[in-house]
Amino acid sequence: MILPVSSFDDKKTQFKASDSQEKSLPKSDTLLNNNIVTRSRIAMDKFTKAFTVYPARGLKGSINSDFYEFLTMGTVPYIVGSLTLMSVFNSAAKHFEGFDQKAAYKLGNKMALGVIFYALAKTLSKSLVNLPVKWITGVDTQLPYVKVNHQLPENKNDFDLTSYEYHKVGESVEFTRWDLLYGDPNKKGELNKRYDKIAKRNGLGTNLNDSDQAVKPMYKEVLVKSNLARTISSYLWAAAGVALAFQKPWESYFKVATGKFWNTKDFSHSIKVFRDSLVDSAKEFWSPSGATGKFEKYSGKAVVGLAAAATILGVLNTIHIKNKPSKVSEKDVFDANKESVVG
Repeated sequence: MILPVSSFDDKKTQFKASDSQEKSLPKSDTLLNNNIVTRSRIAMDKFTKAFTVYPARGLKGSINSDFYEFLTMGTVPYIVGSLTLMSVFNSAAKHFEGFDQKAAYKLGNKMALGVIFYALAKTLSKSLVNLPVKWITGVDTQLPYVKVNHQLPENKNDFDLTSYEYHKVGESVEFTRWDLLYGDPNKKGELNKRYDKIAKRNGLGTNLNDSDQAVKPMYKEVLVKSNLARTISSYLWAAAGVALAFQKPWESYFKVATGKFWNTKDFSHSIKVFRDSLVDSAKEFWSPSGATGKFEKYSGKAVVGLAAAATILGVLNTIHIKNKPSKVSEKDVFDANKESVVG
């Protein structure tokens, strides 16, 4: 379903799959399993096409170049900017002399590590919201699916052009892909199976006649609240990651850091020093040894505490669902022993 690159056609500016792969391609929008393998393949597919297929289509003015491709190409300036920030001091340091060169390398290395920790913390911390919300409410706010686009022919030899986009079911609150959450209508108990599970998880009962209608309002509420919680907390954890990268113990690692994994002795030693530097930096970040004032002494605790508090409060706010259907039945409203008028 998510295919590796096999060839690139300059004329059509699209990746081609082998005959065996084409047989396994979905013919319509299809829900995907939300696991690390699927997420990794989607990320790799979007990353590859952001640097190859999509820019080529845009540059030649393809009628099939769309907004999805434009958004996906946002990865390019993000990565280029990150690499620039990582190399700006290290690239210029060789032109300095003595102490200035040493200081430039120290700052450059910490900036490079800060960029990496920023990306990792911002990405990984989102699971601190996504997973608890999924466990408690049953709503997977990051459920992916593949969207099949039938493209317009660009020349007389084109026919049956198809492209694939990767989205999330709850990507748009107003245009949530409810249709993908339904099961097979020809199988008993399968049509509303997903909705039944969510309804049961949230105390709405079992064997509901229209569990989908009962679940949809609360599903939307969870999407909105989780988006807010994820955005706020991820940036706070990213800030903590950058602060961690600027701690002094990392200087020990920079002295022995090596990417030559074939030199097993030096590489193993650098991994050990990295681990020790990470632990020592975390301790220094949490409780600075040379702190001279209260701000410096408690700043690390404040950053981590604020990020943790934002995550916890965000999750609690998300799972506190207000848009649940009323449990009042018509028996509680109408008294069969009294006269009533139907207008």
